Amino acid sequence: MKFPGSVLASVFLFVAETTAALYLSSTYRSGGDGMWQALTLLFSLLPCALVQLTLLFVHRDFSRDRPLVLLLHLLQLGPLYRCFEVFCIYCQSSHIEEPYVSITKKRQMPKNGFSEEIEKEVGQAEGKLFTHRSAFSRASVIQAFLGSAPQLTLQLYISTLQQHITIGRCFFMVLSLLSIVYGALRCNILAIKIKYDEYDVKVKPLAYVCIFLWRSFEIATRVIVLVLFTSVLKAWVVIVVLVNFFSFFLYPWILFWCSGSPFPENIEKALSRVGTTIVLCFLTLLYAGINMFCWSAVQLKINNPDLISKSQNWYRLLVYYMLRFIENAFLLLMWYLYKTDIYMYVCAPLLILQLLIGYCTAILFMLIFYQFFHPCKKLFSSSVSESFQEWVKCVCCDCRQKKPPESVGKTDLRPTEDRDETPSSSKISSVPSQILNADELSSA
Repeated sequence: MKFPGSVLASVFLFVAETTAALYLSSTYRSGGDGMWQALTLLFSLLPCALVQLTLLFVHRDFSRDRPLVLLLHLLQLGPLYRCFEVFCIYCQSSHIEEPYVSITKKRQMPKNGFSEEIEKEVGQAEGKLFTHRSAFSRASVIQAFLGSAPQLTLQLYISTLQQHITIGRCFFMVLSLLSIVYGALRCNILAIKIKYDEYDVKVKPLAYVCIFLWRSFEIATRVIVLVLFTSVLKAWVVIVVLVNFFSFFLYPWILFWCSGSPFPENIEKALSRVGTTIVLCFLTLLYAGINMFCWSAVQLKINNPDLISKSQNWYRLLVYYMLRFIENAFLLLMWYLYKTDIYMYVCAPLLILQLLIGYCTAILFMLIFYQFFHPCKKLFSSSVSESFQEWVKCVCCDCRQKKPPESVGKTDLRPTEDRDETPSSSKISSVPSQILNADELSSA
């Protein structure tokens, strides 16, 4: 049975970040910074409450008689209790032989064009561990993009205004960045397992390293760009955030309304229509929060029973990164034009170049992951390199189609120029005839 390392990592980041946030808020209170204290507590306690609700929802504890579990979640101790429960199940599974098992069928990755179907016995303990891993993966994504991402932006903004970084704030920002990157990594793995649910997916260690580097560069550059822009244009950043947020929040609903599909009723049997609407709004809120800082790796599709589109759309990925790169470049340009005296000792052109190169580095690691380390790359209709080659061929074909009209125009012009410069044979032959006619007239 697989060691529940992902559960341990999620709980560690949850406890460490919450503890650091409480300590940092106490330092803001002692320093008289009431606004920074309130915002720090808000971005810390709000995701904590959402994590508790997520764990209760996934385990369906609302409809079960477990008052102690509900009390622990109310006291914000739910993740610790769940982690203890996971390790109890993991330790007991090697000593107790289960009389009842279920059989699951998975397909292996294609080899030489053929894919075999394998059967695997899954015991009750392994099924419970799978549920716990799934719950903690979703909780890590919620904590990362609804708590850690705005928290990191806030703390970096405070450091920029105060022009110094304390040890506690530096440690807290590192924890927040690790939490966001880990949440993005779990989002990638969740997207792969949902899209290729019928296959036995195994992610290699190099794939994890590549995703970690990709997400680290992408999120770090995005946060720095937002902080720099906010420090010089505080009012305009509200417009930027609202446009980004509502674009991604409303996009799945617009697609749903345009499709004409009926309202989904199969998300959870125990939920009413109002409850289903609340869950869908929360999912679109999380989807918008993820895309605010990085590529979500999934396309939310409300009219789909799985709520996620399983098709690999390279065009949407290309459009997202092109628009995000243009937006980052524009925000950096605005910062450069309106920067204040606090950036007197900062080489602005060099900083802009470093941030743009950092974002391009993130895109490079993303392409490397999809080309070499994606666990299901054999199922792609076309790889990244093949898509790039097709794009180059299309561009070359368009250039070739534009060249023939120019060459035809040049061939038409050359004879006319030649006619003006060199006399034709008819002109040469007409000259002596004119001379002969003049001689005959003079003799006559």
